[in-house]
Amino acid sequence: MNRMKRSLLILALAAAPLSAFAADGLSYTYVEGDYADLDHGIHGPAVRGSYEINHSGVYATGSYAWLDGHDVPSGVDLRAHELALGYHHGIGAKTDLIGEVGYRKLEADDAGVEGARASVGVRSALGKRGEAFVKGNYYDGADYHGDATASVGGQFKFNQTWGLTAEVEAGNGDRTWLTGVRASFK
Repeated sequence: MNRMKRSLLILALAAAPLSAFAADGLSYTYVEGDYADLDHGIHGPAVRGSYEINHSGVYATGSYAWLDGHDVPSGVDLRAHELALGYHHGIGAKTDLIGEVGYRKLEADDAGVEGARASVGVRSALGKRGEAFVKGNYYDGADYHGDATASVGGQFKFNQTWGLTAEVEAGNGDRTWLTGVRASFK
């Protein structure tokens, strides 16, 4: 009996570093309304959201954007959406290591571009009012061919629920800016 207790204790201690916890001040459950501004005169409203599954460290995230390209000579309406699964693990009291895999599609009237995304990065709480993140992204699949980008962003929190967000993703000569309002839930 004593040997069994010792074995269970050793197993629990070995598994402890693998258990998920979120850094203090970070929520992985939120909804957000954004304004997206892409290069080449394409811009419009977007919505994003994330939901952490049972405080497991695993979260589902998605976005949808209605983009207008009427500032460009060809004039086009675009719809962009993405679905992804992520995982976060605390590497400090206020910092998480994050990883995500997802599917992204951009559709115009009769054409579309789609592919997969993998990202790895760090997200950190900056006091009670702020947070920031940096991610490296890799796109590949049907219509993407090994495109690498970097994302950096942050949030200024008015209170525990409401905040303003800003994000930029750049790579391969293109840039995407997002600004928005987020409602976070613990």
